[in-house]
Amino acid sequence: MRLILDRAHGRLSDDRGSRFDAATRQWQPDTASAKGEPVTPIEALHWLQHASGRPLRTPVAVIGTRTPTQEQEQAAEQTGLLLARHGLTVLCGGRAGVMEAVCRGVANGGGLSIGLLPDTEPEAANPYVTVPLATGIGVARNALIARAAHSLIAIGGGYGTLSEIAFALQFGRPVFLLEGAPAVDGATRCANPDEALEQVARAVLRLPESAAG
Repeated sequence: MRLILDRAHGRLSDDRGSRFDAATRQWQPDTASAKGEPVTPIEALHWLQHASGRPLRTPVAVIGTRTPTQEQEQAAEQTGLLLARHGLTVLCGGRAGVMEAVCRGVANGGGLSIGLLPDTEPEAANPYVTVPLATGIGVARNALIARAAHSLIAIGGGYGTLSEIAFALQFGRPVFLLEGAPAVDGATRCANPDEALEQVARAVLRLPESAAG
């Protein structure tokens, strides 16, 4: 499947005779011949979020360990940076570890992060969270993160991350795994943040998943 973007007329098509409706994020039959430039799913996502007038407003969640390795912390920060640069809002648990690293990446990318805290006060958030939301409901907020997200990227993690992955899959949310995240049937393992971004782009555009490493 090849994506074709007509920037002048705001049309994203494919080579199978379908047009992407940005308002509903559905592919519709289209009798007009596809015109424009070939684009990757990531380039199409960037267009959707920055130029279509109908961006996805639902956040992408990034979850993971509170005690990351250096590799996991770097992956989280890069993931946040990539999501922000492509116009996606990031949802996380708002505290330390992977959550802080991803929010730092979002801040560096000029994006928006939402921290859904288990605590009763917003001061518990890490310093990079744009919007701290103090739920006061403890670990039950894991289910809220999974429910509120369009899709989830997990980086490392233990039982808390595993519960969020399980909730997300139960709710029908796509889950992408990085850097030692718990393996769960139905979740897709990715080799690096760039591959995770491509999988998110495919999920947003409702394209088939690409082969993952």
